[in-house]
Amino acid sequence: MSLTIRILLLVLLALAPALAIQGYNEVVLRNARDQAVRADTMATARAVADDLAQIAESVRQSLDLVAQDPSVRGLDPAACNDYLRRAAAALPHVNLLALTRPDGTLVCNSIGSPPGAYTNAARAYHRRALAEGSFVMGTYARGVATGRDSIHFAEPVRGADGAVDGVVVASVDLAWLSQHLEQALRLPSTSLTVADADNVIIARRPDGLDWIGRPIPAERQTLLADRGEGVRLDLGIDGRERVLANARPNNPAVRAWVTVGRDRDVAFADVDAAARRGLILIGLSAALAVAAALLAGRLFIRRPFERLLRAATAWQTGDLTARTGLSGRDEFGQLGVKLDAMAGTLRRNEAELKGEVARGLEMQERQVTLLHELNHRVKNTLATVQALARQSTRGGEAPGERLEARILSLSKTHDLLTRDEWSGASLTEMLENELSPYRAGPDHIVLDGPEVELPPRHVLALGMTVHELATNAAKYGALSVPGGRVRVVWSLARGESGADRLRLAWRESGGPPVAAPTRAGFGTRLIAGGVRRELAGEVDLTFEADGLRCRLDVPLDPAVSAMLSPTQ
Repeated sequence: MSLTIRILLLVLLALAPALAIQGYNEVVLRNARDQAVRADTMATARAVADDLAQIAESVRQSLDLVAQDPSVRGLDPAACNDYLRRAAAALPHVNLLALTRPDGTLVCNSIGSPPGAYTNAARAYHRRALAEGSFVMGTYARGVATGRDSIHFAEPVRGADGAVDGVVVASVDLAWLSQHLEQALRLPSTSLTVADADNVIIARRPDGLDWIGRPIPAERQTLLADRGEGVRLDLGIDGRERVLANARPNNPAVRAWVTVGRDRDVAFADVDAAARRGLILIGLSAALAVAAALLAGRLFIRRPFERLLRAATAWQTGDLTARTGLSGRDEFGQLGVKLDAMAGTLRRNEAELKGEVARGLEMQERQVTLLHELNHRVKNTLATVQALARQSTRGGEAPGERLEARILSLSKTHDLLTRDEWSGASLTEMLENELSPYRAGPDHIVLDGPEVELPPRHVLALGMTVHELATNAAKYGALSVPGGRVRVVWSLARGESGADRLRLAWRESGGPPVAAPTRAGFGTRLIAGGVRRELAGEVDLTFEADGLRCRLDVPLDPAVSAMLSPTQ
C-alpha cells in the first residue's frame, strides 16, 4: 500500500465520525418519522371507522323514528309512500327508504313504487334482520329500485304483540359514503378502502369508481384475517408502497373493515431530501479534504520520506556510510538524525551483531517449539468449545445458560491441568473439582476408588462427562432434594488387549423418581460422544426408577498405567 493511499485512508478515517453521525441521525429521524406516520395512519383509520359507526347509528335512529309512524306500523301503502318520501328528503345520505313484509314483498318506498313491485327476500340483510331481530348492516348491493351502488341498513318493525310485522330498510348511496369518509383524510396522497363483511369494497379513494363493488384481492383478505387491527408497511391494492392501518368500527352492527394507507414516498420525502443534502455536503467536504491532503502530503511527507527510503536502500545493500541528510526540529528531521546515528553505531558493532544474530536464531527455534505446542492446545480447546456451542443450540434447551455452565466447567478443568503444567491430574482431584459445589454433607456425595493419575485428554473428557451428570442430578436427580445421594465408585481392570481400563460407576439414590427421556438431549449426547469419540471408551446410561446409573469403561494409555502405584 503506497503512502498516498495511506494518507487518503487517514482522511477517510477522519471523515468516519461525520458519516457515523449522519447515519445515526438518519436512523433516528427515519424511526421517529416511521412511528409518527404509523400513529397518524392508525388514528386516521380509527377516525374513519368511528365516522362509519356514527353514520350507521344515525341511520338506526332514523329507522327507529320511521318505524313508529302509524302509516308504517299499519302497512298502509299510500300513506306510507308519502311519509317515506318526506322522510327521505330530510336525509341527504339516504337514497331510498322502504318497508317490506316479513316475506320480503315491498309495501311502500320513498320513490313511490307500487306494492309488490319487488321483493327483498333474497337479500342477506333482510334475512339477518329477521333472524337477529335487531338493526343490521348489509353488504354491497345494486339497488333494485334505484339502480345505484348502495349499502343497506334494516330493522324489524314490531306490532303491539311484539311480533315482526315488517322490515324497514334504508339504502345509503356509496358515492356519497366515499365522499363523506374522505373528509377524515387530511393528506391528498392518503388512500382509503372500506370493505363489507363479504370483503367487497364499498368505499375507495383514489379511483373509487373503478374499485367499488370489486372484492379485495385474496392475499389481502388473508392478511386481514390473520393480522386484524394494526399497522404494517406493505403494497396497497394499487401497487404503491404504503403504511397501511386496519381498523373496525366500534359498533357491533357494522361489519366492515377500514384500511387507510399513507404513501411511503410522500411521507418520507423530506427525510430523503435531507439525507441527500447531508450526503452531498459530506461528499464535497471529503473531496476538499482529499485534495488538501494530497498537496500537503507531497510537500511535507513524500519528499522527506523519499530521502529516508534512499538511505535505507543503501543500508540494505551493506553501505552503512550512506546518510539521510535530514535535520531540524520536525519529526522527519529528528528521525533522520537518529537513523544516521544508528548507521554509525551499526558499523562499529557489526561483529557483535553477528553473535547476537546467532543467539537470536537459537531463541527463535525455542519460540517456534513453544508456539507449536500452544497452537495444538488452543485448537483442541476451540474445537471443544465449538462443539459445545453447536450442540447447545440444537439441543432444545436454554442455550446461553447451559453453554456458559459447560464452558465454565471446561475452564475449571483447564485450571486444574495448568496447576501441574498440563502434565495431568488425579481422578480424585478432577471429581472433587466438579462435585464440591454440590456437596451438602459428608454422606451427600461419596467418592470411592484408588488414586489414578490421568493425562490431560482423559481429564478434559471425563471432566465434561462428570459436569453433565452433576448438572442433571442438581436439576432433576438426587442432588435436587436434601435427602438425595450420589456415589461414585471406580476401579482398574486389565482389558483383553492387556492394557489397563478405568471402570467408573455413577449411582444416584434418594432423589425424585426417574423416567427414561423420550429423546436424547445434548447432555446425553455429550456424555456418550465425549467418552466414545475422545477416549474410545464405552458408556452405559440406565434410567432406573430409584436413580440414574452411569457406567464408564475407558482404556488407559500405557503412560497412565506406569503412573499407577504398585498397590493398585
